[in-house]
Amino acid sequence: MASSNNNNGSSFFFLLKDFPGLETAHCWTAIPVCCIYVLSFLGNITIMYIVKTVPSLHTPMYLFLSMLSMADLGLSVSTLPSMAAVFLLEQRKVGAAVCFIQLFFIHTFSVIESAVLLAMAFDRCVAIRKPLHYATILTARRIGIIGMAIVIRSVGLHLPLPVLLGRLQFHSVNVLAHSYCVHPDVLRLATSSTRVNSGLGLFVMLSTLGMDVVFILLSYVLILKTVLSIASNAGRLKAFNTCISHICAVLLFYTPLVSLSMIHRFGKKKLPAQLYMVLSYLHFLMPPMLNPIVYSVKTKEIRVRVLKMLHP
Repeated sequence: MASSNNNNGSSFFFLLKDFPGLETAHCWTAIPVCCIYVLSFLGNITIMYIVKTVPSLHTPMYLFLSMLSMADLGLSVSTLPSMAAVFLLEQRKVGAAVCFIQLFFIHTFSVIESAVLLAMAFDRCVAIRKPLHYATILTARRIGIIGMAIVIRSVGLHLPLPVLLGRLQFHSVNVLAHSYCVHPDVLRLATSSTRVNSGLGLFVMLSTLGMDVVFILLSYVLILKTVLSIASNAGRLKAFNTCISHICAVLLFYTPLVSLSMIHRFGKKKLPAQLYMVLSYLHFLMPPMLNPIVYSVKTKEIRVRVLKMLHP
């Protein structure tokens, strides 16, 4: 057993983990990993470019979509360095400071994405319940304030995490359970008391992801109530169709997260490590790749302009 060391920034390090059972097959695992990141970068940059350059898309719905793409892009950039090190360079060793910085950005952008999904749910709720007041409620100034509040909340809540981790003791060599650093994974390797860190982590999770999903569900209860009150079937279908893309984005983001939480609390020891890692990869890698595809397929304005870019 490696001895414990004070966290002075150089006395210990972490080892990132390969995908279980495929440690010797980097030439094959690197291909899908590279494809995921390429699609994520191209898709989200395309969405942001279209929204920025088309004046008719400077509306609340598309401005929030642009924010979602920024969050997805940030999440991809946060996980890329360690994923590239493991699957392309076969380098698993990462210093404590680098690991703590990475987990800060991963969790920050993850919470930013959750908050943007909540803002998009509010946008759909206002558009369906108050269509005549939609433009006056969600003005450009208010959208900017919402965006700033999202960033300030996410950064402010996560800044203490790396600082508090820096006060803990670890073994000289610490083997992580993923190909990137996340707070619960790093925290379980500490050799000193983690009560304060665990309490803060739980508070951050409940006050961000937990609260966001509750308000998203509440928004859709109000939306469903309004949609069902519309007299014509065509009107109901038209109103609900405007929410399909957002519902897909919410499911892509929260389904792996909820599954991970359930496994972590109740069944981690009974299930294979591969399943746990797959769900983790799905949570952090799939939404940035699939969100642009979903919105390009289901949103006519985006789809038309993507097709124009592909076939000028």
